[in-house]
Amino acid sequence: MPLISIIIPCFNQGDYLKEALLSLEKCDPNLFETIIINDGSTDEATNRYLKDLRDRGLNVIFQSNTGLGQARNNGITKARGKYILPLDSDNKIKPEYLLKGIEVLESDEKVGVVYGNGLLFGDKIGTLRPGNFNLQLLMLRNYIDACALIRKSAFEEVGCYDNMKIMGLEDWDLWLRIAFAGYKFHYIDEIMFEYRVTEKSMIKKLNADIEKRNKIEEYMSAKYPEKLSAEGAFDYFVYKFKRRPFQTIRKILLRKYFPAYYEKLIKENKIYRNDFYD
Repeated sequence: MPLISIIIPCFNQGDYLKEALLSLEKCDPNLFETIIINDGSTDEATNRYLKDLRDRGLNVIFQSNTGLGQARNNGITKARGKYILPLDSDNKIKPEYLLKGIEVLESDEKVGVVYGNGLLFGDKIGTLRPGNFNLQLLMLRNYIDACALIRKSAFEEVGCYDNMKIMGLEDWDLWLRIAFAGYKFHYIDEIMFEYRVTEKSMIKKLNADIEKRNKIEEYMSAKYPEKLSAEGAFDYFVYKFKRRPFQTIRKILLRKYFPAYYEKLIKENKIYRNDFYD
């Protein structure tokens, strides 16, 4: 039985999928199984490639288009692994992700999610560094990529991805439910996967669609009315700015561009770390 089930939804991205599968060839084959979901692809080349993969013995599920969240869910229901790793068909995985993720999850069963840094490639070069887990930050925005190792029992407890009608940020909803259930998140400060950036990337389209983003935020606020309040955080910032506009701008600039000096001032008690008592 594999320890990890790698779930790869694919919609018209056969060329990219080849690169994703090549990255898996560098991983220990005894550690994982691969489940590919053809989510109703309309591209002939992609469908031919996926049929060829199926003929070669790979586990490829063919279905009508359901969207990313439900496609992942359909793969998870077929998974035999103890842990789940969602991998987008246009991204790549690092071999050490499996090894180090398993080590963490096997050593502490309270850990529900292991995540790491992502190396950007394609139309943008850089590194995604989400940092250590912070529930307060997670409740304000989704800063953890979907490419993470997740304990399958966490899915069984909190449910799979929300197949929201307005697709986008399904992984944020999942992280919140897992965190609210009391699971720990473990951050590995190393490059664990490669994240492709293109002009046609789903996240770029989502970020450019203000109406859709607003609807998703409204949906999430309605789903977790007692936990999510971006408006509250914004109102608190406005309140602080009105009280001390110069000091607020100064603190923002110091923290952003002069972090070492900022920490020095805090240690010397010359500025407030926060204004929780203001």
